Amino acid sequence: MASEIILQVAIPAPLPHSFDYLPPKPFSVEDLKPGQRVMVMFGRQRKCGLIVGLQSHSHIDSQRLRRVLKVIDREPVMDGTQLELLQWASGYYQHPIGEVISSALPKRLRDGHDASLRGQQRWRLTTEGYATLPNELSRAPRQSAIFAWLKQHQQGCDAAQLNMEFNNWRRAMDTLVSKGLVSIHETTCLPVHSSSPTTSPALNQHQQIAVDAICSRLRQYSSFVLQGVTGSGKTEVYLQVIEQVLTQNRQALVLVPEIGLTPQLVQRFQQRFAVPLAVLHSGMTDSDRHCAWNMARSGDAPIIIGTRSAVFTPMARPGLIVVDEEHDVSFKQQDGFRYHARDLAVYRAHQHNIPIVLGSATPCLETLHNIEQRRYQALQLPERAGTSRAPSLQVIDMRHQRMCEGIAEGLIQIIKQHLDADGQVLLFLNRRGYAPTLLCHECGWTASCKRCDGHLTYHAAINRLRCHHCGAEQPKPAQCPECSSEQLLAVGEGTERIESMLRENFKDVPIVRIDRDTTRRKGSLEAQLDAIQRGEHRILIGTQMLSKGHHFPGVTLVGILNVDQGLFSTDFRAMERMAQMIIQVSGRAGRADKPGSVVLQTHQPEHPWLNLLLTGGYAALCKALLAERRAAGLPPYSHLGLLRAESPSKDTPMRFLQQAATLLRPQLEQGTQLWGPIPAPMEKRAGRYRAQLLLASARRAQLKKLLDIVRPQLGELSDARKARWSLDIDPVDLY
Repeated sequence: MASEIILQVAIPAPLPHSFDYLPPKPFSVEDLKPGQRVMVMFGRQRKCGLIVGLQSHSHIDSQRLRRVLKVIDREPVMDGTQLELLQWASGYYQHPIGEVISSALPKRLRDGHDASLRGQQRWRLTTEGYATLPNELSRAPRQSAIFAWLKQHQQGCDAAQLNMEFNNWRRAMDTLVSKGLVSIHETTCLPVHSSSPTTSPALNQHQQIAVDAICSRLRQYSSFVLQGVTGSGKTEVYLQVIEQVLTQNRQALVLVPEIGLTPQLVQRFQQRFAVPLAVLHSGMTDSDRHCAWNMARSGDAPIIIGTRSAVFTPMARPGLIVVDEEHDVSFKQQDGFRYHARDLAVYRAHQHNIPIVLGSATPCLETLHNIEQRRYQALQLPERAGTSRAPSLQVIDMRHQRMCEGIAEGLIQIIKQHLDADGQVLLFLNRRGYAPTLLCHECGWTASCKRCDGHLTYHAAINRLRCHHCGAEQPKPAQCPECSSEQLLAVGEGTERIESMLRENFKDVPIVRIDRDTTRRKGSLEAQLDAIQRGEHRILIGTQMLSKGHHFPGVTLVGILNVDQGLFSTDFRAMERMAQMIIQVSGRAGRADKPGSVVLQTHQPEHPWLNLLLTGGYAALCKALLAERRAAGLPPYSHLGLLRAESPSKDTPMRFLQQAATLLRPQLEQGTQLWGPIPAPMEKRAGRYRAQLLLASARRAQLKKLLDIVRPQLGELSDARKARWSLDIDPVDLY
């Protein structure tokens, strides 16, 4: 009977299951489908949930079940394939299904707004209108004025244009429409930017081999790793494969790691394709994001470009997925639903039976391991595209150099040579602010954050101390709070200090600094990147925002000011990331006709890992790192789950994790290990104490089986409500 139908509704709540509801009255079973949004009462709150299933009975007495208040959608906003992806992700990443589904929807849909979104309206004269003389409307002056204006604008006008020209024009316009003199046209909410797309350039031999290999598999699942040196033309390979996808009337999804890479890539796609592009990232308005999501879902946008969360964007006719800079840690969500967009993209490509291309000059070790296991096919681009050549490399031993605010005297001379030769110079230091430490010369006091186990960074431009972990800030003290000395020293270098020194030494040279402090305002990053492209800035100083993906044809020198930060880290991934950083930053040099140079400053020129990278290249270093990981039983030769806990009370996280360890130990099978609990490397952060417990298993299925059993019991531990805890599957950092 219809009255016995039970709706399983996923609700955004920190509980691992869906909830049973009765349908609203009156209802028809045929009108209820998985993927529809519904409004329900959850406790005392109205919440928007999503139907994930229909069943004939519930384990809860039907007398206790609530009815759905409203079915929001006539048709599902998610199809069965999307729901299957999200349910798999919920199980794999051990995260509540309601929160997983909520994270995959635009905010307007999460809030219960209508799924459809109207495009922009334009008014223009009809054929009858063009045949009508203005004096025939002389008795209606407002209609006559609008009519005459529309005759001068044959392409039509939108509401913004009419608002600038007329006051209270809508009633007169409605009358003109009712007379048949004016028609209303609704344009897409995504404009087409290129009316005359540029033609595809000729490919070199290696690019052509890559394009042919991918295009030969457009109708089946295949995972390709496009490994090319920086500047080898990976993007051109993407573009030409996507061109073939569009000829089959299918869609392509392109994922990039950060918003900063999006504008440049979007511009290149707009120049090539005269089709709507759906762009999705966190810097967009809710309406724009909703519009892009809708256009992708309907198939009206053949190309979707976005950051991490765009992996969930629905596609009407999926044909290809591209993950650019696949090694980048930005693809891993670090709070809430801790998914990895690259791995979900691979799963999704498998679902749709389409190819996926993972592009990088420095693939991560997990990807290289998958190539070894023949799960992925490697496509090599060993040469730079066009006439550009790989930059030369020079190491400066900082121990034997006179230093000026963190820059060796030898590097300053090299900078002058490149500026005299009309080149641009990029200096990389992944530390913003003026100095990372404020130190009292008399007693040794250092300015520390009261809420974190870390130093406060001094920002000279605002004369304040700021914590880069929790955001706390305070004025710089006039004297030491311990001994009252006024000899407070700014120790160490940040990008702001480097900029200050360079402005002093190169007074007539235009300099720009690009980091989070200088790009806070909307549009500022794009404006600065455009100015760099035009050659308005000769010296560029930046953090990792400048290190990857950008094409700066004028840069002939790259200086990496401190490569030693990754050599002695406690994180087992630190050496891999340091190597990726060096390769990626170096790749900004010499990308046009002028030869490029890279200078590395280090206090450790004899370090074996650094030497191996510099002499044998990234491939040799990765081979050695993989051997070390295999011997140590670390990823990719094992699979990790990290249980984190934090609390304002110092003892609570450790106590909770000890209870969790007691729960886990009897369940451990051979090949599964439990490490900890231990305090986090930064134990106190943002006023909360943190600890962690690490699970490692030789087999992924074994780890999932263990967590499936134990996770529901974690919430029942006596200290579970006193600590904020989370599970991170395949963590990319243990910090």
